[in-house]
Amino acid sequence: MPDSRKLALIAGAQGVIGRNLIAHLRSLGDWDIVGLSRRPAQPEEGVQHIAVDLLDIDDARAKLSGLRGATHVFYAAYQDKPTWAELVAPNVAMLRNLLDAIEPTATGLRHVSLMQGYKVYGAHLGPFKTPARETDPPHMPPEFNVDQQALLESRQQGKAWSWSALRPSVVCGFALGNPMNLAISIAVYGAMCKELGVPMRFPGKPGAYGSLIEMTDAGLLARATVWAATDERAANQAFNINNGDLFRWSEMWPRLATLFGVETAPPLPMSLDVVMADKEPLWNAMVERHGLMPTPYSDVSAWRFPDFVFGWDYDVIADGSKARRFGFHEFVETEEMFARLVREFREKRLIP
Repeated sequence: MPDSRKLALIAGAQGVIGRNLIAHLRSLGDWDIVGLSRRPAQPEEGVQHIAVDLLDIDDARAKLSGLRGATHVFYAAYQDKPTWAELVAPNVAMLRNLLDAIEPTATGLRHVSLMQGYKVYGAHLGPFKTPARETDPPHMPPEFNVDQQALLESRQQGKAWSWSALRPSVVCGFALGNPMNLAISIAVYGAMCKELGVPMRFPGKPGAYGSLIEMTDAGLLARATVWAATDERAANQAFNINNGDLFRWSEMWPRLATLFGVETAPPLPMSLDVVMADKEPLWNAMVERHGLMPTPYSDVSAWRFPDFVFGWDYDVIADGSKARRFGFHEFVETEEMFARLVREFREKRLIP
């Protein structure tokens, strides 16, 4: 492999973050790409996919130790569990097993990129100090994002490779079967409101409607991730990555409703995980009636996550200026991001 080319290993390749990272690396032209995921992936030009269970060290070593040319590891894998405490062991183990499989043979390893989030600041626990900054002190554990970074920092000592940690807000992009995909949840919810002839009500907590929040476009995050992995100024640093603008659902929600051609009505607190539980027959009928891509309802109905986001009745914002100071200056307008994603979902025939 010529010295100018780099070999990226992407753990979590079929998630919204991994898919957009692969698309960005392909567009750059000087990367060879290996996607890692638990379930087998569809063939993709320019990408080698490996189905591997990173919780199984023997499976990881058997399938990954031969990737001697790996130069960059992009870690965006995630194992969901019911409680915060239960998340720690498997998610730290998967990162450790990946490094144990790759490090001994990938002698040209240059960088390990870790995907985190605002959980580092306690955003998932309740009102936290905002805007959050990378220098903020840690909160009471458990928190797997923090433990993963500590693992990287410890292993990097005395090594030739460096690390970076990316901390996005809610990531919006296209990926099916993903437990944390707010954009698709909003799109399916809006399309069903249109189908049923009911207004598109904000379903979250009353306090969430007026609180400040921000999003992270998956494409923007991909570009920031590659920047942090290849710019020496960013080595061994953590960065908040967000679109660059703030909004309140009270302003954004009516604009989202117009994308689906529906009216809004006053917010009504309700659990989407509950009220959407019986909507599989409706979804199947919509797929048939509108000639949509035949997608199982289970792939577009991870309603626990929007319930979680719409329950934030406090500001969820972080200072993104550190990335700009270190050299990354891109931004995305969030309203335009939602409109673009809805267009993409329609073009892919995911929604009417």
